Amino acid sequence: MRYQLQQLFFLAALLCMSGVAVSQEQPSLRDRADELYRKYEYANAAALYTRLADSRRPRLLDLERLADCYAQMKDYEAAENWYARVVAMEGSEAENLLRYGEVLKMNTKYAEAKKQLEAYAAKTGDRSRVSVQLAGCDSALVWMAAPTVHRLRNEGVNTSLSEFSVFPVGDKAYYAGEPDGQMRGVGTYGWTGNSFLRVYTADRGADNGLSDAVIAVEDINNTPYHMGPVAASADGTTLYVTRTYPGKKGAVTREERQKYRTHKLELYIYTQGEGGSWKATPFPYNNVEEYSVGHAALSVDGGILYFVSDMPGGQGGTDIWYSERQGDGSWGTPVNAGATVNSAGDELFPNVGPDGTLYYSSDGFAGMGGLDIFRSTGSRAGWTRPVNLRFPVNSPGDDFAYITTYEGEEGLAGYLSSNRKGGRGSDDIYSFTFEKPKIIIILKGTASDKNTNDRLADVSVTLYDGMREIVARKRTDGSGTFEFVLDRDKSYTVLGQKEKYHGDSAKVTTVGITESDTLEVTLLLEPVFEVGKTFELENIYYDFDKHNIRPDAAAVLDELVRTLRDNPTLRIELSSHTDSRGSDAYNLALSQRRAQSAVDYLVSRGIARDRMVARGYGETRLVNDCGNGVPCTREQHQANRRTEVTVLAY
Repeated sequence: MRYQLQQLFFLAALLCMSGVAVSQEQPSLRDRADELYRKYEYANAAALYTRLADSRRPRLLDLERLADCYAQMKDYEAAENWYARVVAMEGSEAENLLRYGEVLKMNTKYAEAKKQLEAYAAKTGDRSRVSVQLAGCDSALVWMAAPTVHRLRNEGVNTSLSEFSVFPVGDKAYYAGEPDGQMRGVGTYGWTGNSFLRVYTADRGADNGLSDAVIAVEDINNTPYHMGPVAASADGTTLYVTRTYPGKKGAVTREERQKYRTHKLELYIYTQGEGGSWKATPFPYNNVEEYSVGHAALSVDGGILYFVSDMPGGQGGTDIWYSERQGDGSWGTPVNAGATVNSAGDELFPNVGPDGTLYYSSDGFAGMGGLDIFRSTGSRAGWTRPVNLRFPVNSPGDDFAYITTYEGEEGLAGYLSSNRKGGRGSDDIYSFTFEKPKIIIILKGTASDKNTNDRLADVSVTLYDGMREIVARKRTDGSGTFEFVLDRDKSYTVLGQKEKYHGDSAKVTTVGITESDTLEVTLLLEPVFEVGKTFELENIYYDFDKHNIRPDAAAVLDELVRTLRDNPTLRIELSSHTDSRGSDAYNLALSQRRAQSAVDYLVSRGIARDRMVARGYGETRLVNDCGNGVPCTREQHQANRRTEVTVLAY
């Protein structure tokens, strides 16, 4: 989640029910789904909305909420599938084009996202609303094709909850995190259902690895609501802590059936006294009735305090401001850092590097999506034009709290925070290094038509690491070739995709390579849209005598989902075949159950049922002579156990 400067403190759910007659009504499937949706139980709501969507004439609102459920659960692949159906439905509002574009960006499909944003601009005439996003899509395509040499590592202190904003002090580090479970004296933030943020400390190793995390002393975590992030003086004896105002001056607002109290953020300065105790003093320019103040950062010499606020006089949203230390040690009147680094959007999480470089996050400049990290040089209100730190520092999600712990001739090291796909929790802490590789390993590849061997231009080729995280993405050139730079001792998957073709993938590894080298790979994409054309879905396996979809089979079926989603007029027969062992009747029934399970899975991922026919052929279409009573090897029988797709219409 993004911790904005204004936090919504959830107070109560107002159940608008009256009379015995209402309480006695049996809620319909849609009523139950809507109630779960309002309660933010998105996984449970999605299961019910999926049943509602599996009809000949599904309701637009059901599909909109189903798509949103998956987006809220961070299953952006499923969200994309459902939004593809939403925007194609009669009566779909232009706002759905924006949401679809955002989900496509989360799946790093910037070219496709740009089409949806352009469609929104054409439908509404409001191009200004999406102009920054359109520019970001163009930039992201370039950045993903040529990633920087930053190497990110998800830190071991991360949990399934949120951890973010590391600030190192010697061999320790502070960060903000959500406690796991109920803590004494720590309430629950109703918007998320998780505990309020607390300040943590962790041990910091020579490689920036974080370990042995504990909640900081009670003197620092001494308010009932959110605490953190933290900045510190060079000697670590003064902390600048952002915290949610705990009083009752915030305004009460209502949204549908919920009531909220808005609590501003305030900045407190903690000084360490004898015996290690901490004394808290409010920053003199807090004003919780009017605006928020937080996210502090000190200049290298400690003479300037940068912070974030939505106080009057800014460029829009939240801006970076600064105060200068006066001769008596007090902080001077805040000054806006200027229109160069601030935008009409939100600027958040500033940090100052050892050389004085300002790093911060913004959603007001062209970027990859959400908050992107930028850098600028200068001081006070005089800054150079901000530069995006590109991919993989930035991602389609929120990327923020970038701080360097080393800057030298050999490169950089530090930390950043992100809610990007593939993390352990909502927000995660990543350490990073930036250094030029000592050996160069190149992957050269080609993409061709499987039937004709003709080279294919404009194939989208994605390089994944062993955790299925995107390393880079580019398109084949006019001669059907592509090239990536690989790291040592890593395993990769290369996936090629093109409209009107079924994708192909290959695995490569650099494990054991100790000197510069060039690897080669060939991708063969099969054209699938000739009516009557049949092709096999390879590596679809079922457990013996079972028809449930295994995880490895689901991964293969997901490729078929993408093909059907991207080609909405395609109708198919999905057929299952068995070998000859077992009775003919049993094999026929088993194959029908398997085919039906595969179709049901595709439906659950957003494909309309009327586009597919499930057909079990049992052992009636063997591909070899291994019929009843014929002795055959295991491999020969395996050839007959297959799942095939036949194009019925396109």
